[in-house]
Amino acid sequence: MSMSLPSDRVAIDPTRDSFKQLFDQVPAGTPVLMLNLLAFRAQAADAPGAPVRSGRAAYATYSEAVAPLLAKVGGQVRWVGDARHALVAPPGEAWDEVLLVEYPTRDAFAAMIQSPEYRAIVHHRTAALRDARLIATTQRP
Repeated sequence: MSMSLPSDRVAIDPTRDSFKQLFDQVPAGTPVLMLNLLAFRAQAADAPGAPVRSGRAAYATYSEAVAPLLAKVGGQVRWVGDARHALVAPPGEAWDEVLLVEYPTRDAFAAMIQSPEYRAIVHHRTAALRDARLIATTQRP
């Protein structure tokens, strides 16, 4: 379901500013449910000379490698599904997969993505995706 988006609307990885805003916007000590909207590349953007694989295959490698790191910080995947149709979205916006991942706190999430173990595997995620959204949510009282 690949469509081309303007480059200023494409996002793959958190920026320093968006990471800082996580700490400004999400209360400490509160469980966080991360909504992941994922759009895969037809072919993963791996380093030159690496075996050719699809974006989905690269993301599967990332998912397998991140599972123990997620468990280590007390996180867990709550739901995974195929995105079939963006009923309300800007023209050209389309997603392939939706993922809900729960973390006990924003600090647990931060600890995971700042760990050397995570930094060693995140290239699979970056290579896999042509676009993504990662939205931190908290439950209402």
